[in-house]
Amino acid sequence: MSKSRLTVRHVTEGDKAAWLEMRRALWPEDVDDEHSVEVARFLKGDLKNPLAVLLAALEDAAGARIVGFAELNIRPYAEGCSTDRVGFLEGWFVAPSARRQGVGRALVAAAEEWARAQGCSEFASDTLVDNEVSAAAHHALGFEEVEVIRCFRKSLA
Repeated sequence: MSKSRLTVRHVTEGDKAAWLEMRRALWPEDVDDEHSVEVARFLKGDLKNPLAVLLAALEDAAGARIVGFAELNIRPYAEGCSTDRVGFLEGWFVAPSARRQGVGRALVAAAEEWARAQGCSEFASDTLVDNEVSAAAHHALGFEEVEVIRCFRKSLA
């Protein structure tokens, strides 16, 4: 049995379908049209958030398949951070079949390098309060949990 080779690279137009499928899996509560519009706008250079998207691909004798992504941004503030230019992991997903194989770790390492290249000295992320799998993954990669918050909104219309 041959070993798969993992690569992490920036998203391209040819990755549109794979990225869209993974976004739908990560954020199923979002309206599908929103995913399609955001992906198309990003690929046209017409979207400010995310600033960058990284994809993870596993390549073996059968070919290459996209198995994960990281959407990145720079925020002027993030909980627990002291600088005003924080690299931020806006979205992070690894296909269930590729988990626990170093894909998430490789995506986050590449995301951290991207943030350093943008002049950031801190890198942050968040997850929902009850997402224990994501919290464990963050802890395993050296993230320090700094705060648990509950957010509220009220329509003024």
